[in-house]
Amino acid sequence: MKRFFLIFLTVQAVLFGIEMLNPVQTAVVHPWTGWLAKASAAIVHLIDPSVISYDRVLQSAKTGFGVSIEAGCNGVEATIVLVAAMLAFPSSWKMKAWGIGLGFIAVQAVNLLRIVSLFFLGQWNFKVFEFAHLYMWQALIMLDVLVVWLLWMRYVAKRDPQPAGPGAAAAP
Repeated sequence: MKRFFLIFLTVQAVLFGIEMLNPVQTAVVHPWTGWLAKASAAIVHLIDPSVISYDRVLQSAKTGFGVSIEAGCNGVEATIVLVAAMLAFPSSWKMKAWGIGLGFIAVQAVNLLRIVSLFFLGQWNFKVFEFAHLYMWQALIMLDVLVVWLLWMRYVAKRDPQPAGPGAAAAP
C-alpha cells in the first residue's frame, strides 16, 4: 500500500509538472481545450443551432451567454489522477495501457456532458450554474475517475495474475 501511494504521488507530481510547462500547454492542453469547445458546440447544436465556439469558448449567439473552458475544466487534471492511479497499481503494461486509453475516453465523455450541461444551466439559472460548476460537477468528475479506476482494478484482478511479490510463499 505504501508503495502504491509513493508511486501515485510521484507520478502525479511529475505529470502535473509536465502539464504546467509552457510548451506542453501550447502544443497539447490549449489545442485539446479548443477541441472540447468545438465538440461541445456540436452536441449543443443539436438542440440550440445558435451556439458558436471559438478558441475555448462555447457561446449562445442568441443570449450572449458563454462558458470558457479553463484549466481544471478540460478533464486534463482528472485524467492525470486516473493515469497516476493506474500506473501505481501493480499490473502488466498491457493492462495499464488498456485502462488508460478507456479511462481517458470515460473521463472526457463525462467532461463533455459536464460542459454541455453547464452551458444550458447557465442560460437557465446562474445560481444553479455556479453550484453545479463549483461543487456538483467537481465531485462527479472525480467520482468518475474513482469508479473507472475501481472497475479497471476489478478487471485487472480477474485477468492479469501478477507474480508473487518479494517474500511471498509459492503455491504448493
